[in-house]
Amino acid sequence: MAKQYRTIQEVAGPLMLVKNVEGVAYDEMGEIQLPNGERRLCQVLEVTGDTALVQLFNSAMGIDIENSTVRFLGHGQELGLSPDILGRTFDGMGRPIDNAPEIIPEMSRNINGLPINPAAREYPNEFIQTGISSIDGLNTLVRGQKLPIFSASGLPHNQLAAQIVRQAQVLDDHEDFAVVFGAMGITFEDANFFIQEFYETGAIERTVAFMNLANEPTIERIATPRLALTAAEYLAFELDMQVLVILTDMTYYADALREVSAARKEVPGRRGYPGYLYTDLATIYERAGRKKDSKGSITLIPILTMPDDDKTHPVPDLTGYITEGQIMLDRSLTQVSINPPVDVLPSLSRLKDDGIGKGKTREDHAATMNQLFAAYSRGKDARELSDILGESALTEMDKIYVKFSNEFEKKYIGQGFRENRSIFDTLSLGWELLSVLPESELNRIDQELIDKYYYEAKERVENSSISDEDNSCLLYTSPSPRDATLS
Repeated sequence: MAKQYRTIQEVAGPLMLVKNVEGVAYDEMGEIQLPNGERRLCQVLEVTGDTALVQLFNSAMGIDIENSTVRFLGHGQELGLSPDILGRTFDGMGRPIDNAPEIIPEMSRNINGLPINPAAREYPNEFIQTGISSIDGLNTLVRGQKLPIFSASGLPHNQLAAQIVRQAQVLDDHEDFAVVFGAMGITFEDANFFIQEFYETGAIERTVAFMNLANEPTIERIATPRLALTAAEYLAFELDMQVLVILTDMTYYADALREVSAARKEVPGRRGYPGYLYTDLATIYERAGRKKDSKGSITLIPILTMPDDDKTHPVPDLTGYITEGQIMLDRSLTQVSINPPVDVLPSLSRLKDDGIGKGKTREDHAATMNQLFAAYSRGKDARELSDILGESALTEMDKIYVKFSNEFEKKYIGQGFRENRSIFDTLSLGWELLSVLPESELNRIDQELIDKYYYEAKERVENSSISDEDNSCLLYTSPSPRDATLS
């Protein structure tokens, strides 16, 4: 039985000092017993000689230094695991909060797992479909990738996260697919939104959710992503499943880390965050990937909000160094009701070329992706020129590109949060949008692909329910997002 200590020397905020301890290790869990019999958890932050500094998981209120005892459990924080975790919702400490029975674990694992050894990694090269055109078509998510979403206050990143949880899948029907969702520091309203979404759409059946609310202890916020990744590692590398992990909001996680660091009186780094923020984030992100000796994989989408829309803020800045790209959300698109508001030009998936093409998506994917990027970029440039100099400064071709960019935002990006598009729907829509351009403008697509898809798409557009007159209106009078904002 673990030794009990009556040597609590001091309690200061979320920290407690215990003297005369023996054999206590960093990150070890402890249990505080109050005089009234109540038990509270704590965790060792630092050991100096025979003195242990511990972090409280609950309020310090009620702890009597003279009459309370502490015993250390001999292990770090652990999560009990079994296949029954699928379909369940837990709090930030891994305790069930869905009124269902306790999990009977087949094994327990320390939540502070190790990053995957680079020598044991398999290169990510298989497509994951999110059902969102701006991601699947242009910034493709690849199995085993780390692809963050950079958002900001007031943008609908929660709706986007819920949409990905509902719709994400692998195209191979023989693969078992699961989603692990970890929420840190969210409000009760947001937590209720996610839980309702998961249950109403049936997504909960393949989902494991960990919810840490804003009013819950800071230390739980630090544990939540580690609990989520421990569950993902079990599903991926023990049960051979393809697992997508979504963590929101990593900025709240970093703020919790800063709070604990300040309580420990550590020397602050940039904007008050601890100097080891990069290393700490890396220990989370690098647990995602594929292993050579396993069929399973962990794909990670961390979501973070940028204070003041600042991309140079330490959390997005350091995240960008560790991960393989980013999906950027744009406030101006939200203001004109284009959702999900993915700004495709600054967004980037560094592994997209390895996950698309014949046998993975379709042979025309890379070419149409490049052409859509080029056409949209030129259309936005022409639109900005028109805003400055007036429409009369544009050539006829510029006008076509302006209308293309407007339709691209409205139809390709602005699919809404309830529409689930297959990658083939996305590719077909891309061709239909490109069909409004003259064939001579398709300079990034091989003639063979143009012959196969371009004229068929053009015919579909011409034979659609829109009349020729409406088509003309579509090409020449479609309002720009700037016009919509003014109106």
